[in-house]
Amino acid sequence: MSENRLHLETSPYLQQHRDNPVHWQAWGEDALARAKAENKPILLSVGYAACHWCHVMAHESFEDDAIAAQMNALFINIKVDREERPDIDSIYQSALHMMGEQGGWPLTMFLTPDGDPFWGGTYFPPSPRFGRPGFPQVLESVATVFAKEPGRIDQNVTALRDGLAKLSRPEPGGGTVAIPMLDQIADKLAENVDAFRGGLGGAPKFPQSQILEQIWRAWKRTGDESLKKAVLVSLDNMCQGGIYDHLGGGFARYSVDERWLMPHFEKMLYDNAQLIDLLTLVWQETKNPLYADRIAETIGWVLREMTTEKGGFSSSLDADSEGEEGKFYVWNTTEIDALLGDRAAAFKAAYDATPEGNWERKTILNRLHRMERLDDAAEATLAECRTILWAERQKRIPPGLDDKVLVDWNGLMIAALAAAGWTFARPEWIDAAARAFDFIVDDMTMDGRLRHSWRAGQSRHAAILDDYANMSRAALALFEATGERRYIAQAETWIDVADAHYADTAQGGYFLTAADTPGLITRTKHANDNAIPAGNGVFVGVFARLYHLTGDDRYRAKAEALTAAFSGELQRNFFPFSSLLNGQELLQLGQQLVIIGAADAADTVAMTDVPRHLSLPNRVLTAVAPDAQLPPGHPAAGKGALDGKATAYLCQNMTCSAPMTDPVALRAALLGAASADHGR
Repeated sequence: MSENRLHLETSPYLQQHRDNPVHWQAWGEDALARAKAENKPILLSVGYAACHWCHVMAHESFEDDAIAAQMNALFINIKVDREERPDIDSIYQSALHMMGEQGGWPLTMFLTPDGDPFWGGTYFPPSPRFGRPGFPQVLESVATVFAKEPGRIDQNVTALRDGLAKLSRPEPGGGTVAIPMLDQIADKLAENVDAFRGGLGGAPKFPQSQILEQIWRAWKRTGDESLKKAVLVSLDNMCQGGIYDHLGGGFARYSVDERWLMPHFEKMLYDNAQLIDLLTLVWQETKNPLYADRIAETIGWVLREMTTEKGGFSSSLDADSEGEEGKFYVWNTTEIDALLGDRAAAFKAAYDATPEGNWERKTILNRLHRMERLDDAAEATLAECRTILWAERQKRIPPGLDDKVLVDWNGLMIAALAAAGWTFARPEWIDAAARAFDFIVDDMTMDGRLRHSWRAGQSRHAAILDDYANMSRAALALFEATGERRYIAQAETWIDVADAHYADTAQGGYFLTAADTPGLITRTKHANDNAIPAGNGVFVGVFARLYHLTGDDRYRAKAEALTAAFSGELQRNFFPFSSLLNGQELLQLGQQLVIIGAADAADTVAMTDVPRHLSLPNRVLTAVAPDAQLPPGHPAAGKGALDGKATAYLCQNMTCSAPMTDPVALRAALLGAASADHGR
C-alpha cells in the first residue's frame, strides 16, 4: 500500500500529488519524527498549484515509478504548498540563495533529519539536459554524500545556519527617511524603467506595482514629468499587452518577454489586487478610460471566478489546461473568422491575430502594436466581438482553480476593492470587500488569532506577519470607504496580536512567524518586498495611517521604531523596500481630510466627490455624520459642521485648516497641500 499521505490535505497543490507513487508526507511533526527515527535525509519539494514547471517535474519524475522508488528508498519525502506555508518556503529559498543558486519553484531541497538544509536546487529533469544533472543522479549523489561524508554535511549545515541567522538581523538605521532621500531613490528606480515598453529591466518582466507606486508618489511630490511617464508607459503596455486577459479580465503573473506580449499564463490574486490599487490611484489623476476599463474588468473577473461561496477570494488560476500552458487563452485566425464573420478583419487587426500567430503559431490577443483607443463606435464593436469569443472560450476546459483562501492575499484584494469601490462609487465592490473581511474574521480566527489558509471548511496553519499586516491595512481601507469604526477597532486588535507574538523585542521589527509556530529551524525577519509586500513594510504604512486617523502618538512612534529596525539596509540595496518607504512618506506628509456630513445628502456627496477624483497618495479620509465624535487626539476633534452644511477640514502635522463648505475651495486646498510638498 502506498504511504502517500497527501489525501489527508486540503491544499489543491498537495491534492495534485496524492496519487504519485512517491511516499509524500505533508510538513509536520510526524514527518520530521520519521526522518529522525529512520536517520534518513529529507527531500523537501515546494511548489504551488498554478506553477507550470512544478507540473513538468511532477509528470517527468514524481509520476515515474522508478524515480519514485528511488526517492522512497533514500529519503523521507515532504511536499509543501509554498502559498500555504510561506514561512517554510522563505527559510529554504533563503538557504538556496546562500548556495549561489537562483530560487524559484519547484524548490527541491535536501535536509538533515533535523530539518537543516545542506544542498538543493529548483527544477531537475529526469535525465541530464539544460546543463542540469538528471534527477536520479542527483538523488543517488546526495544520499551517498549524506551517508559517507557527514563532515561535509555538517560544514554546509553550519554555514547555512549562520547565514540564516544573519538574515534575521537586518542593519538598523534612523526612524525616519528624509524626503530628499525618497526622491533620490525614486529617481534611481525610474532609471531602470524601460522608456519604450515600461516595466523594470528586461525579460522576464513583472508588474512591480509597489515600485511603480513609489515612482508615482515621487512625481506627485516633485512634479518631475519623467517619473510620471515611467509609470504611465508601464501601465499602458501592461493594460494593452498579452499579460492582460482581454476577454475575461485579469493580469497574468509576469511576461516572459520584454514587450509584455507573452505571459506566463497563471493568474494570481495578489498581482491583480496590487494592480487594481495602482490603476485606481493613477486613474484619479489621468481619468484614462483604459485604466477604468481594466479595473472594472479585473474586478469583474475576481467577483465572477475567484470568489468562494463564503465570500473569500481564491488564490490563483493555473497556467496550464489539458496539460498545455496557455491552451485555454490562445486563438487561431480560423476560429476567429468562424465566430466573428464580417467583423473578424477589424478584430484581428486590433488584436494582432495573424495566420502565423505571435506565439507558437497561435495568437495571444493584445493591442501593443496599436495601443491608442479607437472611436467609441469601433470600441463598442470590439467589445461585442470580445463577448462572442469569451462565450466560446467558456466551452473549453478551463485551467485549474486553486480555491484556497489565503489571508494575506485576501487582505490585498479587500483593500483594493474598498479603494476602487469608493473611487468609482461602486458600492457593490465595497460590499464584496466587506463580505470577504467578515469571512476572515468569523471563519479564519481561532482563539483570537488568525489562521493563514482556508479550504473545504477548514482553517489551517498559523498566521504569518503578512496576514496581520495586510488585513490591518484592509481594515483601514474599509474604514475610509464606509466610515464604520469597527474596522479601526479590528486593526488595533490585530496589531496587539502582532506585538504579542511576532515582535522582536530585542532588536526591533517583527518576525515572519509567531514565537509558537512549530517545526521551524529559524524565524526569519525582513522588510523586503517580493511578489507581495513585506509585512514589516506594510505595517509602517498601517501605523502611519492610524496615527493620522486617531492622533494617537503611539502609532507614530511604532512607525518610526519599525523603520529604524530596517532602514540601515537602504545603504546596501533600496530596491525591495518600497512598502516601507511609501509608509514613511505617508507618516511625514499625510493629509488628514475630515468631512462632516450634512442632512442634505447631495451636499455631502458633492464634498466627498472632490477627493474621489484627485490622486492623493497621502490622503487619509475620515467621513463622519454630523453628530459623530472624532478620537480625542485627532487634530479636528471637537470641530463640527458649519451652518448645517457638509464641512471639510484639512489637517497636516496636527494643524487643521479653517472649515470649508465649498467643493471648489476644498479642491484648491487639497491640490495646494499636495504641491506644498514639492521640494521638501
